[in-house]
Amino acid sequence: MEDKIVIAIKKSARELFRKYGYNKTSVNELAKNASIAKATFYKHFASKELILHAVLMDYIEENVSDILNKHVNEKDLATFLANTILRVSRVTYTVCNEFVGWEFLRESANAQEYLKILSDDLEFLLLRSFMQNETISATIPEERLTFLIKCSKNIVFSFAFTAVSVADVRKNFISFQKDMLPYLVEATLL
Repeated sequence: MEDKIVIAIKKSARELFRKYGYNKTSVNELAKNASIAKATFYKHFASKELILHAVLMDYIEENVSDILNKHVNEKDLATFLANTILRVSRVTYTVCNEFVGWEFLRESANAQEYLKILSDDLEFLLLRSFMQNETISATIPEERLTFLIKCSKNIVFSFAFTAVSVADVRKNFISFQKDMLPYLVEATLL
């Protein structure tokens, strides 16, 4: 269980990153908004990047759990997998857009490195969540599920970096959903 200070820091980060974006929010502002000293912030999080990571992973994990629990009774396993991957991809894109901002992620060398870490942690979270589902773990070997998650994640992250506008992102998601995801799911279920 997290202590009150960590909870206050995360709440502060969630609010300020959403309101101003990661790049425009300072550690001083995070500490002030959490009603703690800057030194207390650093006692719990070594950097602003680590609090961002904690907030994003908490948010994504909450949503992945919700997605898996709400949609477990889809008509068949292929539909469940495809829809779950699509929903999680949208959550990941949205949370990065809301908390960080894609312009910053595209332009910063540090952000590129951070996004790789986030991507790897997201992959682990998805694999763990899927493998906890009895139907999936009994039906699909872990290496095939890893294939589906890795491919989907890489495709979604690549078009997030190449899209110029929100319309481009929508078009890319539609293309992913219709032209790529069914084949990835089919290959996973072979």
